[in-house]
Amino acid sequence: MSRTAVVPVLTIDGPSGSGKGTISRRVAEHLGWRLLDSGALYRAVGYAAGAAGLDLSDAEAVTRCAQATKIRFQASTDGSDTRILVNGHDATDELRTETAGAAASAIASIAPVRQALVELQLGFRKAPGLVADGRDMGTVIFPDAPFKVFLTASAAERAKRRYKQLKEKGLNVTLSSLQREIEARDHRDASRTVAPLKPAPEAVLVDTTGMDIDQVVTKVLAVVQP
Repeated sequence: MSRTAVVPVLTIDGPSGSGKGTISRRVAEHLGWRLLDSGALYRAVGYAAGAAGLDLSDAEAVTRCAQATKIRFQASTDGSDTRILVNGHDATDELRTETAGAAASAIASIAPVRQALVELQLGFRKAPGLVADGRDMGTVIFPDAPFKVFLTASAAERAKRRYKQLKEKGLNVTLSSLQREIEARDHRDASRTVAPLKPAPEAVLVDTTGMDIDQVVTKVLAVVQP
């Protein structure tokens, strides 16, 4: 029997700031399943390309970078978020910046880059199950997943959440600029020709505007454990 027939997958897609990362981690912990943060892979390649001084519009150079970049997820020793090593460097904090997010969005529109990361993502599908967090998990990477969720929230709400997160990290940001960046990224992600951001036809839509984390986790778990 094939791997895909045995191992269940819950895909959680949605735009930037919809809460995918936090919700995916909580749900994976509750189910005891593995977790794939696909956005971190794109951020890691974008980071590596920037560190190498590459022009992100140079498709060939960025594709070579994607093929060569070594990305490793490492559990933290103090119980905090998983650390992400890019070519041996702990780039976890750098990957959470809006700059890294913008770089990830830019290179995600390059078809060969996406293809270079497909096999890496498929490799996360291991027993007892996988929670896959991203933008095209349910439509492109795991179209056969038995459980699919699409999280969303208003741009204003997502900007407020991101503002709070970044301020807590001591970063100097403004709410208005964050909202503009989120709206621009939404447009870019939804209008790209390669794997545009959209819910799978069978995905359960969850609007998280005005909801707290526990409420959203409960709704998502109900998709897997009705």
